[in-house]
Amino acid sequence: MTKEARSFDIIIVGAGAAGIGFGVTLRHLGIENFAILDRAAVGASFLRWPRQARFITPSFASNQFGLLDLNAVCLDTSPAFSVGVEHPAGVEYAHYLRGVAEHFELPVETGIDVLSIAREARHKRFRVETSRGDFRARFVVWAGGEMQYPRTHGFPGTEHCLHYANVTSWDDLAGGERCIIGGTESGVDAAVALAAAGRQAVVFDRGEPWNRRGSDPSQHLSPFTRARLIPAFDSGRVSLRGGCTVTGVRRNGNGYQLALEDGDVVNCAEQPILATGFVGSASLVRSLFEWRDEYFPLLTENDESTVTKGLFLVGPQVRHGDLIFCFIYKFRQRFAVVANQIAGRLQVSTEALESYRRYAMYLDDLSCCAGECAC
Repeated sequence: MTKEARSFDIIIVGAGAAGIGFGVTLRHLGIENFAILDRAAVGASFLRWPRQARFITPSFASNQFGLLDLNAVCLDTSPAFSVGVEHPAGVEYAHYLRGVAEHFELPVETGIDVLSIAREARHKRFRVETSRGDFRARFVVWAGGEMQYPRTHGFPGTEHCLHYANVTSWDDLAGGERCIIGGTESGVDAAVALAAAGRQAVVFDRGEPWNRRGSDPSQHLSPFTRARLIPAFDSGRVSLRGGCTVTGVRRNGNGYQLALEDGDVVNCAEQPILATGFVGSASLVRSLFEWRDEYFPLLTENDESTVTKGLFLVGPQVRHGDLIFCFIYKFRQRFAVVANQIAGRLQVSTEALESYRRYAMYLDDLSCCAGECAC
């Protein structure tokens, strides 16, 4: 006998910052018939961070002054208050997320691997196939993380490298000097951590992201990272090589060789580090979205799939034009936009979302994001 599929109004896939934050938004709307599914645990992506990694955005318990903690996923909470640090580690932030899930009694189910999602046109519902049986839902909100899906292609020989996402602790890496491919946030974070462990690090990047300036920390090194890079560079343990495009990596006896676009070859005694970013989890349901490029889905103005009605995206893969929503303080502003759409279709009052506007948690006018800092 086939086990009957469990039925919900909404299935949220992922119990990280996006899934937990969106779940609280549904709670504020009084929506009860939903489930949050995760293959691992609440905050699993953050539990995978290297031990030395920290949030580049600062946390302050500033809520009582009308300013929501930059790393909070919902109203009336603050990681700074919960874990007592300004720049939380991954384990600390996962602790905060678990606290949020428990406080708001979110219906989180862990140890469930989502295998496939299909929209059944006849019933106008989704069938979500999982490792623990099937679910049905009117809406699916994809809120998967990134850390589990490192970008490990781009040139021949990436299989010889160690991706940033697969490092548990920089202190545990044996050997001396490391070559790091990629000079944005994760690459510089790796170099700084290696320098702190007494190692040498050489960072290769086709540009010079450590020299670029701008108002959007999604496209430039954050002040937190830049401030840590300066003493590491001054110590002589970190070298920066801009204008160097790596075109391949190969084994060379007991070591490795990096081939550069200009024909130069760099010898590396230890396994090179890939700091090339992440493909994002939405790639697991690629056919349910149109794609603006290889890594980011094309979305409606309400963050709904343009080809699969009722499927929404929340989290760091959200893009609109040139706007990047990869930080928590950015993508949390879109929770209310998605919740407003779903609540309207469920004929649920959206009055509770007005409080989200007061805390800059309801960004539905993207024209306000075009300004640059004057100084």
